[in-house]
Amino acid sequence: MNRRALLKAGLVAVPTAAAVTAGGVGRWWAGIDITTAGRIRFVNRLAVPPLARSERDAEGRRVFDLRAAPGRHRFRPGRPTPTWGINGPHLAPTLRAARGETVLVRFRNDLPETTTLHWHGMHLPAAMDGGPHQPVEPGATWSPTWTVDQPAATLWYHPHPHGRTAAHVYRGVAGMFILDEPDPPALPHRYGVDDVPVIVRDINLTDGNRLDERERSQGGVGIVGEHVTVNGTLAPYLPVTTQRIRLRLLNASASRIYRFGFASGRSFALVGTDGGLLAAPHPTTRVQLSPAERAEIVVTMRPGEQDVLRGLPPDAGLNFWDRRLTGGDDILDILQLRAAPRLDPSPPVPDRLAEPPRVAAPGTPPDRTFRLAKYTINGRPMDMNRIDFAVAHGGTEVWEVTAIDGTPHNFHVHDVQFQVLSVGKKPPPPHLRGWKDTIHTPPNVPIRIAMRFRGHPDPTNPYMFHCHILNHEDRGLMGQFVVTPEGRLPRSAAAPSHHGH
Repeated sequence: MNRRALLKAGLVAVPTAAAVTAGGVGRWWAGIDITTAGRIRFVNRLAVPPLARSERDAEGRRVFDLRAAPGRHRFRPGRPTPTWGINGPHLAPTLRAARGETVLVRFRNDLPETTTLHWHGMHLPAAMDGGPHQPVEPGATWSPTWTVDQPAATLWYHPHPHGRTAAHVYRGVAGMFILDEPDPPALPHRYGVDDVPVIVRDINLTDGNRLDERERSQGGVGIVGEHVTVNGTLAPYLPVTTQRIRLRLLNASASRIYRFGFASGRSFALVGTDGGLLAAPHPTTRVQLSPAERAEIVVTMRPGEQDVLRGLPPDAGLNFWDRRLTGGDDILDILQLRAAPRLDPSPPVPDRLAEPPRVAAPGTPPDRTFRLAKYTINGRPMDMNRIDFAVAHGGTEVWEVTAIDGTPHNFHVHDVQFQVLSVGKKPPPPHLRGWKDTIHTPPNVPIRIAMRFRGHPDPTNPYMFHCHILNHEDRGLMGQFVVTPEGRLPRSAAAPSHHGH
């Protein structure tokens, strides 16, 4: 038995000071979970990331200028915290573009480390993807360009340097990328008024208000934060001035799984997931997001009403040990909504929103199988010089993904949005019937997903597939594939090229 198994069996002491005293193990165990329900004074108005400025160049492209650099951000009274950010000291502006537009991003890295900028959920050429094969050295500039060719959605962008993604995201480099349709359904859409980004991240702070980057010694998921921030704001409240408000939820935490609901138990309409709107609104009281997943919800408020968005213990399928050690027993108050005494009217949520995914039939057998365990996929850790397989340009594939080691995992595929065919051999629940690019993988539950590789063949630049618990990704739970005209594996993988001038 390894140390993890011995700890579970109670055959070795837990390595804490309390554990060596009488009753210490019980006190240590009881003190692992965090409950902030009803205990937070919401004293800080929610910061809303600014919309990034853009301009049109001579070719008609929408051009964004982004600069990553160190900064200082005040999370709480006392010294400001050293952080990283884009176009500011912490986090990043929201990028916004419409379907059919060509965008150009001029990204300069003024951080002290080589980084990348990955467009999570975006369909684009592999050379523009911003994964570990597109590193940008300190002082260098990278200028990817592509045409937006996918439905309206709440995407995001963040660093993806090989082996250092967790640290770069934790320090604050992350932002939303909102895609619009020319003719959207009648949903709340005024950015920062009734259409609000909610970027949820957990952090730990030292007594001197520095980010604590120490990983939790047990649990195997890296950092599990005691403080929950929204858009970089601790203890935030959001003034609500309209009858209905659209919240774009993003789990930007390194490892936490949040099961979002409201303190009142109120129902809300789930209208969108990772890759776009659902076919129809799904009324619910809970929506669960593992790291990197998104959800768009519409909440109906009454004048003068207050309610609290809360993170409840997730339904992750974990045993009692792994659940508690990874934050699965925590109850966390996240964001207070404060409705004004008078609210502007909002139209009702439409009965129909978008066409549902139709990539493959539910019973389609898998073309590939993936087994996630510890820091490996199918028994192999990530190798930057190994392409795991090739897929055919224009082809459709069904993948079956199963986490087999009992610890938290999820699965993200670059470039595509996929259709969930089944969860544990059952049809997907309503909240998984829209477009997805990331999905939680409960232990020993096979997940079948279908995707179409409809553009950008490139035999040399790979796309990634990986667990988005960032500690797992950094330590090897990742692979890479290429899209080629006939689905044949090239002779050798692409070596990383360093961008800049």
